[in-house]
Amino acid sequence: MNEKALRTLEYDKMIEKLAGFAVSPMAKELARGLQPSVAMSEIILRQQETTEATAMVLRKGNPSFGGFRDIRPQLKRAAMGGTLSIPELMHIGAFLYVCRKAKNYAKHENKAEVYERLDEYFELLTLLPQVENEITRCIVSETEVSDDASAGLRSIRKEIKISNDKVKDHLNGVIASSAYRNMLQDFVITIRNDRYCVPVKSEYRNSFPGMIHDQSNTGSTLFMEPLSVVQLNNKIKELQAKEKEEIEKILIALSALVIQNEAQLGANLELLTQLDFIFAKAQLSLSMDGTQPLFNTRGYIHIMKGRHPLLDKKTVVPTDIYLGKDFHTLLITGPNTGGKTVALKTLGLFSLMGQAGLHIPANEHSQLAVFDNVFADIGDEQSIEQSLSTFSAHMTNIVRILEDVTDHSLVLFDELGAGTDPTEGAALATAIIQHLHQRKIRTAVTTHYSELKVYALSTDGVENACCEFDVQTLRPTYRLLIGIPGKSNAFAISKRLGLPDYIIDGAKEFISHDEARFEDIITDLEISKKSVAFEQERAEQYRKEAESLKQEVENQKEKTRQQKEKILQKAREEAKRIYAQAKEEADQIIKDMNREAKQKNQQKALDSRTKLKEKLSSVQEDFLKSKKVKSTHKPPEKLQAGDRVYVISFDQNGVALSAPDKNKEVMVQMGIMKAKIPLAELMLDETPQPKEPKQRQQNVRAKVSKSQFISAEIDCRGQLVDEALMHIDKYIDDAYLSGLKQIVIIHGKGTGALRAGVQNYLRTNSHVKSYRPGTFGEGEAGVTVVELK
Repeated sequence: MNEKALRTLEYDKMIEKLAGFAVSPMAKELARGLQPSVAMSEIILRQQETTEATAMVLRKGNPSFGGFRDIRPQLKRAAMGGTLSIPELMHIGAFLYVCRKAKNYAKHENKAEVYERLDEYFELLTLLPQVENEITRCIVSETEVSDDASAGLRSIRKEIKISNDKVKDHLNGVIASSAYRNMLQDFVITIRNDRYCVPVKSEYRNSFPGMIHDQSNTGSTLFMEPLSVVQLNNKIKELQAKEKEEIEKILIALSALVIQNEAQLGANLELLTQLDFIFAKAQLSLSMDGTQPLFNTRGYIHIMKGRHPLLDKKTVVPTDIYLGKDFHTLLITGPNTGGKTVALKTLGLFSLMGQAGLHIPANEHSQLAVFDNVFADIGDEQSIEQSLSTFSAHMTNIVRILEDVTDHSLVLFDELGAGTDPTEGAALATAIIQHLHQRKIRTAVTTHYSELKVYALSTDGVENACCEFDVQTLRPTYRLLIGIPGKSNAFAISKRLGLPDYIIDGAKEFISHDEARFEDIITDLEISKKSVAFEQERAEQYRKEAESLKQEVENQKEKTRQQKEKILQKAREEAKRIYAQAKEEADQIIKDMNREAKQKNQQKALDSRTKLKEKLSSVQEDFLKSKKVKSTHKPPEKLQAGDRVYVISFDQNGVALSAPDKNKEVMVQMGIMKAKIPLAELMLDETPQPKEPKQRQQNVRAKVSKSQFISAEIDCRGQLVDEALMHIDKYIDDAYLSGLKQIVIIHGKGTGALRAGVQNYLRTNSHVKSYRPGTFGEGEAGVTVVELK
């Protein structure tokens, strides 16, 4: 890309903002070296990375790269065989900790989360827990190695502590001794040259038995080591030397561990640097409310509500700019300080940012083209507010642009042809624009020349535009109106500022009738354009309101459907609860009936049957109230005894025991319960029924009065789990109704699968009070003893 254009369009300032969001020196370096790309595939990948990082930040918050430092010097030194210092090893440990945090950050809480590009980076990060844990275990701070780094170091430091305590105890004895009290300057223990000393008055240097290591500034105090502790101090010095050697061994071992994993550490450094850089782009995007632009190779640009990223986003006026579809050249006119240069720079800077993989502060679905170069002539000292360039500086730059431009470039001219004779300047500007237009090069130009406005009106592929100006307030609105040539508004501004009317009227006399008529037409066009824009905005507002209302209605319909489903589900659950309660009460009544029958109390049994019938009738009525009969079904026409039916009100399958009576009621058996059901509540059960084994059919025929002759045990050995549980379920129901309090299930030992299945089932059976394995003499683990309620 053209270096001058990068500076002119202030791309370098955006790069500095980007570098400010990076954490590591390497990522900052990567950001400062970011250049716009001209390859569509690379641009799309860069944009995708920025978009995915932005989505991750919005969903999970910012990743923590704190403590991420440049470890390249440490890796280089380790590779050369050098021993890393304590601070260097700490940097390696901190780097591995950052890698681990980044890896944890990337874990997806939702399987639907997919970040195609970033997931690849995070997956390639290699965690080195052995290296990280070893460094963390051995290094306490940048100046200290842990006692636990090695057994030898722990032993040496323990000896040093013991020796230090001995020296201190001995010196405390010297200080407390009456023989030396007068010789001491102060009753303290000090350290000089790493040896313990006491302060002695200088006049007693020959009287005090010891070695002089230092003296005070005045010379009145000598720091002497008593002869009695020399051996102990020597031992401490030896131990300190051993400690230093042991620390060196530990550092060598840790450095060797770093060398072994140098390749993984280097790869992690590159990956983490790239991730730091990508998330810096995401932070920049979020700071300016950026979006991902759509790219094309057709030279089409359509920026919707674009905001220059270097202006305050609270006060900047969004603008719409489009170019390259219906026209290739855009001529922007209007008064000074009206926003022409802002529009020009916004167009160029967005193109550079987009091709560099950065988001742009504009509405979603804004479109940019891929240009092989961007050229800008806005002057060396041009700022957004003011132009200070000269004609010669302009023309030198324009010559260079015309030499280097290609058919796939973007060219931006600010005040083309200014700074010289207006007639010649306008002619030059027209010729330059015509040359670029004939090559269909995308060009945007700001100008004050009326000749260029006329050229745009009369030339296909060239379009006028203006920056709106409010004459009443003498302030620009900074809105770009494409399709209308701008006015300088010199007369209106002068009058507003107080210039006498007679001077303004005199100035108007010097303007030809055609020129005045042209300015009037421009004014009419501007008014019409404003009206159309206003109506378009209103129409867009109405459309959004209609969409909002439509969405509201859809949401309300969905909410109603969910509430309806919730009510129906609650009704079904209530019906099932009532049925379960009725079944339990019926079981209890039948159990009482059987017990009373055994006691030959027929009257009580009859009363119990009556009570059961009343209860079932009550339950049936409750069901009928809680559940409506489906209106779409047809009652069976020719129902006979033995037909399988579905009872709608009970939500149960059963068997018809009789044909419909004169009241159109049918006796139906549902499990152990019999009830008269209206024919309208029945449907034929057409689901296929599995055939029962012959042995089971024979067993059913052979059962007589099982409520009186039920066995106290059931043998399930040799059966599959599902088959056994089906028999056990039936057996427990019969045993419960027969009044048995304890039963035995024989399942054998085997692999234990049948025993586990039986015991899991017993936990959920409502008739089971407790169960336990068999004891010695009962069958031990081959049986389960069950106590019924």
